[in-house]
Amino acid sequence: MVQEVIQPEIDEAFGAVSLLQSAIDEEMAGIQPQGNDYYLDRQSGFESNARSYPRRLPIAIRRAQGVYVEDMDGRRYIDCLAGAGALALGHHHPIVAGAIQRTLADGVPLQTLDLTTPVKDRFVEALLSGLPKAFAEQARIQFCGPSGADAIEAAVKLVKTATGRRSILAFHGAYHGMTHGALGLTGETGPKQHISGLMPDVHFLPFPYVYRCPFGLGGEVGWRSSLAYIERLLDDSNSGITSPAAMILEAVQGEGGVIPAPDEWLREIRRLTRERDIPLIIDEVQTGIGRTGRLYAFEHAGILPDVLVLSKAIGGGLPLSAVVYRKDLDRWQAGAHAGTFRGNQLAMAAGTATLQYVKEHRLDRHAHEMGERLMAILRTIQKDKPQIGDVRGCGLMIGIEIVNPVDPPDALGVYPPHRKLACRIQTECLKRGLIVELGGRQGSVVRFLPPLIVTADEIDRIGTLFAEAVRISDIVQ
Repeated sequence: MVQEVIQPEIDEAFGAVSLLQSAIDEEMAGIQPQGNDYYLDRQSGFESNARSYPRRLPIAIRRAQGVYVEDMDGRRYIDCLAGAGALALGHHHPIVAGAIQRTLADGVPLQTLDLTTPVKDRFVEALLSGLPKAFAEQARIQFCGPSGADAIEAAVKLVKTATGRRSILAFHGAYHGMTHGALGLTGETGPKQHISGLMPDVHFLPFPYVYRCPFGLGGEVGWRSSLAYIERLLDDSNSGITSPAAMILEAVQGEGGVIPAPDEWLREIRRLTRERDIPLIIDEVQTGIGRTGRLYAFEHAGILPDVLVLSKAIGGGLPLSAVVYRKDLDRWQAGAHAGTFRGNQLAMAAGTATLQYVKEHRLDRHAHEMGERLMAILRTIQKDKPQIGDVRGCGLMIGIEIVNPVDPPDALGVYPPHRKLACRIQTECLKRGLIVELGGRQGSVVRFLPPLIVTADEIDRIGTLFAEAVRISDIVQ
């Protein structure tokens, strides 16, 4: 049913893009066309050494529509990266494009700092109406700079101001951004290696990574051990950790390897933090707006956060981030957090259109159905491929952990991660017209984040292309 509604709009948008491309082609008539290599060489000549995606996905993008992108050599790809999850409705969705065009036609200023406008008011209404009523009725919202990392910084400042405390509890495998404070909350050590003076008083706790249980136990007994450890730590006057200003977590770790926390674990974490008056910050920068099969990932467990961090999809693909929190935490003073681009009117218009479309067409439910379909395909592939250690995920946020079955397994029978093979599979996927990303421990998890509008036929095609890439990678090992 969802696809019957979506498809005519996608077909119409393809036509609009064709007209736009004709105009671009006319404008560029007489200019010598260049391929991927030309632009990649230029990029490597003037962009910083910190660039990352072009090293693993060496293409230059000419245009994009829906779940597809086309490179400068004319090759077409299914995009399972989708702006790291920012493009909930895919590329150039007509609903988003129309909202942007109307906003421009109305003469609305592009940036308004934190001055209000009807565009902003509509966005706030759309955002709050999609949150659980008990949370929304007591909520305040702070718009931040364009990135999710800035919203993380704001959330930390908020809870420290409200509680008067300084310690923050984070988790192994977490990813909260690359700014100085957010990096201090992130589990991966590589980006921290040469950066001194990161946020102090951050303490890392064991996340319930069922496949690679930090306690070497696995299954329910493993994640229950995590809870027992955390509860004892919180009540231990000799733990070395001062009373926490907050705990921050992702209900599904994304960059950490697509690791969903068990619902019961989340409910117990919520109990532990509530009983001890520790604000719970939930980072939904990547999981928010239908990605996991619910509008927000925390809804799977039936809990409410104290602070919710949002970005990516809330801007309809344009830069926007916000913190939504309980009003009793609203104790900071005017100007306590600011940013020039926190009033991005085009992003708010695009975000409103995206939020309404996702809710009206139940794309969260569609994401659940398509995610189940893709995981079933991937688990079928896994059956005779020992290098696929684990297939996991939630909705259209799926990870496949690639392992080395030649090396000795651990005590739970789990083989070590195999980054080299994961990279080879990613390369073979690209050759076949499929864009996927890597993440997790040692970059050994192949990640799928397609737009929420992906169809059943496209899901099947994704599975076929991935199976071919795994088969070829297996042959060339």
